[in-house]
Amino acid sequence: MLITWRAVALTALGVVAVVLVPAGLTVVLWLALVVLLCVVDTLLAASPRAVELSRRVPMSVRLTEHVTSSLAMTNLGRRTLRGTLRDAWQPSAGAVSNRHELEVRAGDGQRVRTVLTPSRRGDRQADLVTIRTRGPMGLAGRQASLAVPGRLRVLPEFASRRHLPSRLARLRELDGRAAVQVRGAGTEFDSLREYVVGDDVRSIDWRATARRSEVVVRTWRPERDRRVFMVLDTSRTSAARVGDAPRLDASIEAALLLAALASHAGDRVELIAFDRRLRARVAGATGPRLMPAMADALAPLEPALIEADWPGIVGAIRERTSQRALVVLLSALEPAAVESGLLPVVAQLTAVHQVVLASVADPELAELRSGRASSADIYDAAAAQRADLEREAIAVRLRQRGVDVVEALPEDLAPRLADAYLALKAAGRL
Repeated sequence: MLITWRAVALTALGVVAVVLVPAGLTVVLWLALVVLLCVVDTLLAASPRAVELSRRVPMSVRLTEHVTSSLAMTNLGRRTLRGTLRDAWQPSAGAVSNRHELEVRAGDGQRVRTVLTPSRRGDRQADLVTIRTRGPMGLAGRQASLAVPGRLRVLPEFASRRHLPSRLARLRELDGRAAVQVRGAGTEFDSLREYVVGDDVRSIDWRATARRSEVVVRTWRPERDRRVFMVLDTSRTSAARVGDAPRLDASIEAALLLAALASHAGDRVELIAFDRRLRARVAGATGPRLMPAMADALAPLEPALIEADWPGIVGAIRERTSQRALVVLLSALEPAAVESGLLPVVAQLTAVHQVVLASVADPELAELRSGRASSADIYDAAAAQRADLEREAIAVRLRQRGVDVVEALPEDLAPRLADAYLALKAAGRL
C-alpha cells in the first residue's frame, strides 16, 4: 500500500477535530478513520499487476538524436485503472519525461511514449516499468514494478561527416590528375586506341586491328583496389578523457570518416578493435553496407584498463593481410606505452605496409603551457612542455622507422587523418 498527499492532508485536518474536541480519544479516532479510509481505498484500487505490457523501441539511433520508445498497456483487471506509469531507462538513455498518467477501463488499453535522447553510445537497456494505481478517493493505492525488456543501440554520432564533402571533392581532383591509361600489361581493361610509337607490341589487339585499317592497342586502368586496414586501440590509453569524452570516441570519429572516404575511393576497408584480444572486427563489407557495419561494430566498444598487446596486434594484422596496405593505428602517442609496446615491433609492419599512427592531443596541455600567474602554474607549464618534448621525441623515432604520425585535437583528428590519406594517394605511396 502507498499513500498520497491527500491522505497526508486528511490526517492534518485532524488538528481541527482536536481543537473542537480536545481529547486523546479524538486523535485516536481520527487516525483510525484515516487508516480505514486508506485501506478501503487500497482495496478498491485496480491491481497494477493485472496488466499486459509490451514495448516497441527502434533498433538503433545515432548519439544525440531523438528516438521514441512506445509502451502498450492492456488492463486485464475488472476495475478501471487510474494512476501513474514510470518507464525507467538507464540514465545515459536520456529518458527525461518518462512519467505518464493512466486511466484505462477494464479490457481497454493505452499506449504511452517516452522520448529518448542518449548521451552515450553503446547498448542502453530499459529498466523496470513501475505502475502506481490509486483508489476512487485518491488517498492510497498500490504499486508494482514489472520487467519489460528493451534495448536501444546508440551508434557513434559521426559528427565528422561534415568534413566528407570537401574531402570527396579533393579526391575527385586527384582522380582527374591521375593517369587513367597505362601502356602495356595492366590490371583492368579500359578501351582501345590507335597504336603510337613506343607502345608495347604485346598490347596490340589483333582482332580489332583486323576489323580496322590501323593498328589498335588496348589500354588498361591502373589498379585502384587498395586496402585500408585500421586498428583501433581499446587499451587503457584510450580511456583517458580528453575534453568531455574518452580518447576512444575521437578515434572512432576518425575511423568512420576515413572509412567513408576510402570506400568512395574504391579501396577495401577493414577494421579491428584490439587490446589484449579482439574486441570487434569489420571485414568484407563494401559500398553502402560498410558504414552501417562500422557504426554497429564500434557502438558498444568501451576502453579496457589493460596494456595493449602490440605483438598480438601485429600478428593479427599479418594474419589478415599479406599484401601491401595502408595500416592506420588509432592509438595514443604516449611515450612510455609506445616505447615499450609499439616501437619494438613496428618494423615488422613498415617492412610491408604503409603505416600511419593517428593520436588524439590533449587541449588542456596547451592551456597549462601558457600558465604564468603563480609559481604552481609555472611548474605545471614546465611539466606540460616536458610532456610535449617527450611526445615529439617518440614521434621522431617512429618517423625514422617509416611511420607517419598524425596528432591533432579531438575535433581535428578526423579531418587531419583524411588529409593524410589523400596526401599519400597524391604522392603515389598507396
